[in-house]
Amino acid sequence: MKILMPLPARDFDPTEAAVSWRLLDAAGHRVIFATPAGNVASADPVMVDGSDLDFWSRVPGLRRFKLIGLMLRADRQGRSAYPALVHNAAFLSPLSYAQIRNEDFDALLLPGGHAQGMREYLESIVLQRTVAEFFDAEKPVAAICHGVVLAARSVSPRTGKSVLYGRKTTALTWNLERSAWHLSRYVGRWWDRDYYRTYLEQPGEPAGYRSVQAEVTRTLAQPEDFLDVPADAPYRFRKVSGLFHDTPEDERAAFIVRDGNYISARWPGDVHTFARTFADTLTQRGARSTN
Repeated sequence: MKILMPLPARDFDPTEAAVSWRLLDAAGHRVIFATPAGNVASADPVMVDGSDLDFWSRVPGLRRFKLIGLMLRADRQGRSAYPALVHNAAFLSPLSYAQIRNEDFDALLLPGGHAQGMREYLESIVLQRTVAEFFDAEKPVAAICHGVVLAARSVSPRTGKSVLYGRKTTALTWNLERSAWHLSRYVGRWWDRDYYRTYLEQPGEPAGYRSVQAEVTRTLAQPEDFLDVPADAPYRFRKVSGLFHDTPEDERAAFIVRDGNYISARWPGDVHTFARTFADTLTQRGARSTN
């Protein structure tokens, strides 16, 4: 199947995009990329190698020594997949957002990222209209992390509501977002203390009001439609601590939500299970259409 993966011009999460691309490609699906002006996108460099996350990062000669950088950067799987992605022919020749035609694609995947370059992607009216078209056409859609924000902001012209209204979803939880923000803010990146927050609360707004979880939840039919790891879930600590990632062989740390043709996940630690579930969904859909 032919899958659209839109990206911002810069600052997308390398793991969420590259691992998803690699697993979908390995499953026999074709991924086509799109960027705002049709130029080659670049990932958030801080997430690629973990540089500039430790408080001594700007001291000459110490930048290559990493502690927090090792904890928060892309894991080994993400760092392995990203160099392959940036040499991929489709990645090097993206469409522009304006060139996207819904009828040319079978499915849509929305990666995330948290740095400021993501705003162009999240706030794109063209992309929001595109996402709504995919949902209204009942085509498979997968969204992870801040990609769920883009879905939440996409309004169906049929209903006048978010395409997520009436659906179950997950996304980057406030617990995970706040933990990374505080670690960077108080221990590491002192010159850019709000690096982990794409949007900050305005005066008078409660803590977390501009978080991914809060924004997505406000677009849902009821707050209970935003799902997090249940209290009695097996391996719950692995899933919620932010210390573990899933791998190709081990899904214990992952948490995803599937609602019909829509699949969502929280953060890079879910990406293998997220992408594999989406690939399986597409394969099954393709098999049904040929019968």
